[in-house]
Amino acid sequence: MGQLIKDVMTRTVQSLRRDASVVEVARLMRDKGIGDVLITNPDGTLCGIVTDRDLVVRAVAEARDLSTMRASEICSNSIIKVEPTSTIDEAVALMRERAIRRIPVVENGKPVGIVSIGDLAQTKDPRSALAEISAAPPNN
Repeated sequence: MGQLIKDVMTRTVQSLRRDASVVEVARLMRDKGIGDVLITNPDGTLCGIVTDRDLVVRAVAEARDLSTMRASEICSNSIIKVEPTSTIDEAVALMRERAIRRIPVVENGKPVGIVSIGDLAQTKDPRSALAEISAAPPNN
């Protein structure tokens, strides 16, 4: 069996409930220096993800009132997810097949981590340009 997602995932995830405002989502991204926020149902189960691109394309570009708009209105609802016991190869295959850059990691439906294309590059090919860029400290 190959290396498992639980060995490479980022365990600190940022999430907000589906009724959070889009402004709250943007502020969390800004304050934490991240590009995605997981969106949860009231019971804590994962129901979506909002990326910085989602904020721009689905909210700002539509000139909607960001203070009244909810995360549930702009999040991607058809979530591709993996479990901590999934293999890295399974995640790589999903990313290729679905053309996505990050995958939430869930256990019993609740988010416990996230794995990005950069995490996988650092593990599978640590000398690649993507791995080196992903390992560098943020410059924002």
